[in-house]
Amino acid sequence: MPRTTAQNERPSEFATGTGTLRLPPRIHFGYGVRRQLPSLLAEHGRKVFAVVDPFLADSPEFVRLLGELHEAGLTVLVHTEVLPELPVHSLTASGAVAAGFSPDVVLAYGGGSALDAAKLIALLVAHGGPLGAYYGENKVPGPILPIVAVPTTAGTGSEVTPVAVISDPDQEMKIGISSPHLIPVAAVVDPELTLGAPPSVTAYAGIDALVHALESYTAAVLPLDWSVTLPVFTGHNLFAGHLALEAVRRIAPHLARAVADGGDRDARAQVAYGSLLAGMSFGPSGTHLSHALQYPIGAITKTPHGLGTGLMIPYVLQACVPVIPHKLAAIDAALGGSESDPWVAAQAAVDKVAQLCRTIGIPVRLADIGVSRDDLPRIAELALRAKRLVDISPIGSEPQTILTLLEAAHAGDRELIASAAVRDR
Repeated sequence: MPRTTAQNERPSEFATGTGTLRLPPRIHFGYGVRRQLPSLLAEHGRKVFAVVDPFLADSPEFVRLLGELHEAGLTVLVHTEVLPELPVHSLTASGAVAAGFSPDVVLAYGGGSALDAAKLIALLVAHGGPLGAYYGENKVPGPILPIVAVPTTAGTGSEVTPVAVISDPDQEMKIGISSPHLIPVAAVVDPELTLGAPPSVTAYAGIDALVHALESYTAAVLPLDWSVTLPVFTGHNLFAGHLALEAVRRIAPHLARAVADGGDRDARAQVAYGSLLAGMSFGPSGTHLSHALQYPIGAITKTPHGLGTGLMIPYVLQACVPVIPHKLAAIDAALGGSESDPWVAAQAAVDKVAQLCRTIGIPVRLADIGVSRDDLPRIAELALRAKRLVDISPIGSEPQTILTLLEAAHAGDRELIASAAVRDR
């Protein structure tokens, strides 16, 4: 006889869940994998437009790579006009330079800004501007120029994701362009390129990677209509959950070591691998409130993206405790916890994440980075505009919920969130 589920038996995640992955056709990870770059680029043509962080253009590793590309018969135009925060006007100008070169393939080499810039330049060459026409989800009409992405920091995961984030003064905050067409054709993640990164860069990039994993795993399960075009971010799914927890296991125990010692090869490899897994995870599932809040916070304070997401994540997770304790308990186990009571484990997970943030130098309070209490309502209002993010929140997106998070973060007191949760029950 076929097996049946007892009425009082909770259906497994596999009985009710679905899975989605959208990834580059090629992903290479490990020390030395950058030697694949000449052949990977040559697969797509002979003319390479290289988008490179300006401070890396003269680095020994990139100069060596250029020599290898020339030996392979490739023509390379190096473009280093990658400005902090990627102002939209700068990308429009870079797109015009690239279009004049008529490249076959784009090489993205550097941190998250360089990788995102490469995506948007490839978009402009393929489909023209303005970039504002593509803001939001699924606005890119078709394939863009192929991109081979080479991250030199362990943080954004942009080498495997369908999103690029820019700053637009008309929007008062950063804004995303999201489309499966933005996913690179190859991701080459060589931890060698992250060795020696400054402690602050390592900390902000690494904590952002951890936030990607944490928010992907805690993302709400969204109702999906499989008969129409899916949203780019589909909420928690079966594949993303496993990838996210493994990312937590790799990043959390090794990030402080990587920050303390830029030459620690094992710690650098672990964090780089975790960052890659986190990108693979949140690419289809999405992130939520830490990112939605960081966009206006970053715009107001001019602070690095990872600093903002790292500052906010303990408060966002604290608000999740009464809503998704079992998910947070699974995170605690991935962080090395052994508590069997899910409620105790859930709080332990939040405490562990908060302690890691303090250890690597992430500020505890919004007040510490120049946010005034009077700024909080406007930050909440702007964050709610990031619909693709707030819709994935497991705790909802009521304005008062968002304001409570901000008030707690401004004061540096997570107990304000716990008190609000008790009052709301």
